[in-house]
Amino acid sequence: MSPRRPPGPATPGDDAADRDRARLRLIERDILARAPEHQLLPTLDRIRAVTELLGSPQRDFAAIHVTGTNGKTSTVRMIESLLRHLGLTTGRFTSPHLHDIRERIGIRGAPIEVGAFLAAYDEILPAVAMVDEGAAVHGRPRVTYFELLVALAYAAFADAPVDVAVIEVGMGGSWDATNVVDGQVCVITPIGLDHQNYLGDTLTDIATEKAGILKAGARSVSGVQDIEVVEVLLDRAEQVGHRLVFEGHEFGVLTRQDAVGGQVVTLRGLGGDYSDVFLPLHGAHQGHNAAVAVAAVELFLAGDAEGPQDPGGPARLDPDVVRAAFAAVTSPGRLEAVRRSPTVFVDAAHNPSGARALAAALADSFAFTRTVGLLGILADKDARGIMEALEPVLDLVVVSASSSPRSMPVRRMAGLASEVFGADRVRAVELLPDAIEVAAALADEAGPGSAVVATGSITTAAEVRLLLGAHQDVGDAGAASSGQVFE
Repeated sequence: MSPRRPPGPATPGDDAADRDRARLRLIERDILARAPEHQLLPTLDRIRAVTELLGSPQRDFAAIHVTGTNGKTSTVRMIESLLRHLGLTTGRFTSPHLHDIRERIGIRGAPIEVGAFLAAYDEILPAVAMVDEGAAVHGRPRVTYFELLVALAYAAFADAPVDVAVIEVGMGGSWDATNVVDGQVCVITPIGLDHQNYLGDTLTDIATEKAGILKAGARSVSGVQDIEVVEVLLDRAEQVGHRLVFEGHEFGVLTRQDAVGGQVVTLRGLGGDYSDVFLPLHGAHQGHNAAVAVAAVELFLAGDAEGPQDPGGPARLDPDVVRAAFAAVTSPGRLEAVRRSPTVFVDAAHNPSGARALAAALADSFAFTRTVGLLGILADKDARGIMEALEPVLDLVVVSASSSPRSMPVRRMAGLASEVFGADRVRAVELLPDAIEVAAALADEAGPGSAVVATGSITTAAEVRLLLGAHQDVGDAGAASSGQVFE
């Protein structure tokens, strides 16, 4: 392969920039034509073959690898902000995107520039084509949508170059395409039931798959887990010979208080305490994500020895840097206010555990006169579980559907919602733009202090966000997420 070279981005607004953007859309359509990321072909063979042909770009930078069921994206964004504010050049890989495919690949805290995306695509395409051709000869599937994006991200990070990349697992862990990277620190956010058709029907099965990112020579950080998950993670950590630290034991949230625009927390890390930290995100779960992020960065910056009292142990971070880093954190689509009067929130909760975290945040942090839920759920999800989690905090519910072909039919969802909420609390509206207006009107009827919460799937959150014009801060969006999403 030819040597990597830094891309030269076009000047915004000129003809070259317009051509690049047009080409980006064509490339995105080509990538979308591959096997979608919610239909997995579990193996590392294809991504491993691609990265080997590229010279293993994932070995050109340090990495923090993050898995779990909920909270992964927010935790990744917090870790990346901490590392960047500590002076490191950072990469960030998350999935899915809300509006623009470039959101998945962040460099220095911003979506990858169009020129850099195109350069990385051109770099990996010959390797992808070779693997595709080999697969065709043997009657095997070609490189998937997600695998291609992982290879592109790793090439882009090596090209930048970044000092460290924070990488979110797509699904599972052991056979997830991101797992060709070896993280210096591995992070496990809380594990719950989701993607059972791929990961298994029990927490033990799911935890076993996710524990596959824990490797020899790394350090590991876990959020609060159920006891059966703890046992699986400890067994895996023992097998690979490293220490695993848990929130609630070695580190955690000491205090938390709601504040305008978010919350103020005091965090106990592995290397010290950090007080008066403003986090511009709502919900106790985000405070827990922040504690995990701090512990992960402390371990990443540590020496070989362990223990807070050892000079080579977990690092003590500069408290002022910690405060600045968390104050700058954003997590689009996570209990995010996208409109006022009435207030409209979007939240990407798409499984019962995510819905329970959302319900707790609404109950603990707000006192709305009326809360109207706008629900759009995918047909392959536990819709009843999501609804039952939200029932105590929603006064009325409007059910609708996003543009995803996986969306649950509105009539079916309305019947289920009537069973959970009672028919008198449910409205059914086929088109999402109309559903937003109906939900807003129902909230307005209650006067000031009412709110709408649009949730149930990532695509629903993305499309409501786009329809209400809140998409500009995560990239140059042209359309909402296509439905090619891990949810």
